[in-house]
Amino acid sequence: MSEKQKGVWFGISAYVLWGIIPIYWKFIHNVSSLDILCYRVIWSFVFVLIYILVFGKGRTFYQEFQQFKQEPKKIFLLLLASILISINWFTFIYSVNNGRVTDASLGYYMNPLVNVLLGTVFLKERLSRTGMIACGMAVMGVLLLVIQTGVVPIASLIMAFTFGFYGLIKKGIQLSSFTSLAIETFFVLPVALIYLLGFSTHAFMAFGTTTNLLLMGAGVVTAIPLLLFAESAKRIPYIVLGFIQYINPTLMLLFAVFLFHEPYSNGQFFAFSFIWLGIAIFLYGNLTASRREKKYLEQNRENP
Repeated sequence: MSEKQKGVWFGISAYVLWGIIPIYWKFIHNVSSLDILCYRVIWSFVFVLIYILVFGKGRTFYQEFQQFKQEPKKIFLLLLASILISINWFTFIYSVNNGRVTDASLGYYMNPLVNVLLGTVFLKERLSRTGMIACGMAVMGVLLLVIQTGVVPIASLIMAFTFGFYGLIKKGIQLSSFTSLAIETFFVLPVALIYLLGFSTHAFMAFGTTTNLLLMGAGVVTAIPLLLFAESAKRIPYIVLGFIQYINPTLMLLFAVFLFHEPYSNGQFFAFSFIWLGIAIFLYGNLTASRREKKYLEQNRENP
């Protein structure tokens, strides 16, 4: 199997796991969303440390950490990233456990288009005509949802923008996936421990055996997709990864409608269709640009 094929399978595995995670949180719906978040932080930290030790990544982690701690700007940015991803995790868990998987799906459908907007504003990347049309369609879809329901999809917007800003920060910090995850979870680890030991209505790990094991497994289901995603991103072009990315919200939406039986009206379908159309336009624009660039490079090689 070629490296590119491995990358495709790593990416598919990551996004399938992210897509089915709502089922996992449903098994521990008896635990409050804030408690789940804290356990997720703690066991993610423990799991990534085990990963570093088992796979012999200790030297790399030590070298990267020594360099990282000498750069105050990067420390602040990664602290901010850890806060953003914690807000994202909490909003996602809260939505799932309150029967709003559709909101989670909408948030991750919007995320790639939010990334385009953030790249344009903060990285001064040029937004193509198709990119502007795609973002306009997504905005139209969200507005239609607001008009139909009379409620702004706050949770979806929080998930889309927190993950968008999280990715923007991570783009500028050159760290391996395991080092970054270890530091991010370490930053919020004290808060999680203080809350569970001092403020939670349940004692630490005071649930039944099955629930306790599922809470410990939260670290595994958090870390593994992130590690798979990092390996995929190294091996395949971004545009290929962009196609694979939509596995996640599509699975969520299917589970929301057919497994969790959440209400889904024709009006919602119509609003979502604008977002899907925006995504299709966005992907078409990227495909066309990629083909033009490839053709240009081939012509230059033939006519040096």
